[in-house]
Amino acid sequence: MESLNSHYFCIADHVVCLRFADSEANSMQLLPSFAAFRTAPAQGDADPFFTLTVDDSLRPARKDDKQLVRKFDTGNGDTLVYLLNDGGYQYIIRDVYDRDCCLLITNKDFTVCRCALNGDWTMRSFGLNDALMLIYAFRGAFCQTLLIHASTIRLGDYGYPFTAKSGTGKSTHSALWMKHIEGAELMNDDNPIIRLIDRQPFIYGSPWSGKTPCYRNIRARLGAVTLIDRAPQNSIERLAPVQAFATLLPACSSMKWDATIYNHLCDAVTRIVETTPIYTLHCLPDEEAARLCHKTLTADKG
Repeated sequence: MESLNSHYFCIADHVVCLRFADSEANSMQLLPSFAAFRTAPAQGDADPFFTLTVDDSLRPARKDDKQLVRKFDTGNGDTLVYLLNDGGYQYIIRDVYDRDCCLLITNKDFTVCRCALNGDWTMRSFGLNDALMLIYAFRGAFCQTLLIHASTIRLGDYGYPFTAKSGTGKSTHSALWMKHIEGAELMNDDNPIIRLIDRQPFIYGSPWSGKTPCYRNIRARLGAVTLIDRAPQNSIERLAPVQAFATLLPACSSMKWDATIYNHLCDAVTRIVETTPIYTLHCLPDEEAARLCHKTLTADKG
């Protein structure tokens, strides 16, 4: 292989290594959202959280060496997932126009990954961003690190993620906090990261934030998780552990067909449920809903 150009990023206090083979088409210009996360290489003998090598000479695994597991819709296009004979995975990442943007091949624990990009700048940027997010989510499951689908507010020392089905109003509720709750600031609008450190949960900003450009390399203690549910009037309820688990689990990125990853994910979600209040907010998109939620979530935070 030709010389490699290496870059390092600290994402939720994990150091990620991204390497580019010599190419006129591929460079850090594909990843403007990663600028705030740049860091130095890991010190001493510490290995990166994962390494992704971008090399357009990469070719798909042979037909006899892979088995199609499933095809899933990411909301931005379809991704094909293949299980390799060595326990690793191959992914074909497609955009909303059904164009192949990225071929990704990983080992079984997602520590060593390779990808080839295709198409124009937009396709390549989309493919590389999706590959990095996918690797991070699945590698994270081994390390009590969860990429979740939520809009997140930071207030003081705490972060408060709001989860919901797409289009239900996560971003709207965050905007209401920022408008009506003094000191509330947007931490991430789509894909924050929850990490357990010494069995305590923290929430972080990430380089992935959906349609809202909010790429902040910050962290806070996890204060509560709230499911947004549209309703004709405002009310809030704290969920019992079983309900809380069933509410938080679907918000986490995972591969349910991989028993090892899924079991790690369930263990981490269980720990979060044990230490963190989980609520459902039945609400209108109004100031009263934001104030009710704020009062309830921060009641014991001083």
